[in-house]
Amino acid sequence: MTQTVERMLPLYEAKMIHQYDHRWATYEPDGTVRDVTLVEKQDPSFVALPRYWVREEVVQDRLPGTGKDWMLGYRWISNATNERTLIAAKFPRTGTGNSLPIFAEHDDGDLVVAAMSSFVCDYVARQKLGGQNVTFGTVYQLAIPGVEKFLEPSPWAPSLPIATWIRARLHSLDNWPIPDRRYQVKAELDAAFFHLFGIAREDVDYIMDTFPIVKRKDEAAFGSYRTKELILEVFDAMQAAIEAGVPYASSFDNPGSRPTEKDETF
Repeated sequence: MTQTVERMLPLYEAKMIHQYDHRWATYEPDGTVRDVTLVEKQDPSFVALPRYWVREEVVQDRLPGTGKDWMLGYRWISNATNERTLIAAKFPRTGTGNSLPIFAEHDDGDLVVAAMSSFVCDYVARQKLGGQNVTFGTVYQLAIPGVEKFLEPSPWAPSLPIATWIRARLHSLDNWPIPDRRYQVKAELDAAFFHLFGIAREDVDYIMDTFPIVKRKDEAAFGSYRTKELILEVFDAMQAAIEAGVPYASSFDNPGSRPTEKDETF
């Protein structure tokens, strides 16, 4: 027997993450896996339980000493015909399986993950993917704006750097607002990235139609392609603001215009 107390860290698997979500799924004591509920996600103390655990010293030995508590990773297994091709997330510094490769953490890692989670970046990835494996070679070919781009003023909100505008919304998503508000924030992020990539409106319309599973689920839940409609609505409002030289009027930045929980449905 040893008198040394070993600290074990969870071994994260790809199925445990999703876009803007490091608590997508959790294991039960009997070994089954289930989706994390909305109530659990809105509890900041809730943590997803893994199937396996790894000794802390093993993790420390394998990972570079960045001094950060978080790292970035993405799902290795995918398909160009899936609902979404790229699934990347920021999650606690811990052990990961080979289905969840990680890449070096840096100060702008949250912006990288936000870009990878956008529909426009996903569309590019679909053109590069030749099988089920999202290899490092595929990731290296992704169209992600350079760090210097994020430091520029937002075309639709000139008083704010692009990074500041994006991070405010990422923080909101981390705090799990009521579902409809989360849906709106994600639409604003997607519309922003379409603008950053210089995509014309008719091409935004076309790109969104290349995600048939997203469309089918929206039509089943809402009776229309709600995701596309919201993104185009925000995209148009941003374009109008850019042309007029005024800030884009976002309900996110104006709490008084936000719908109440009673008014929102999902």
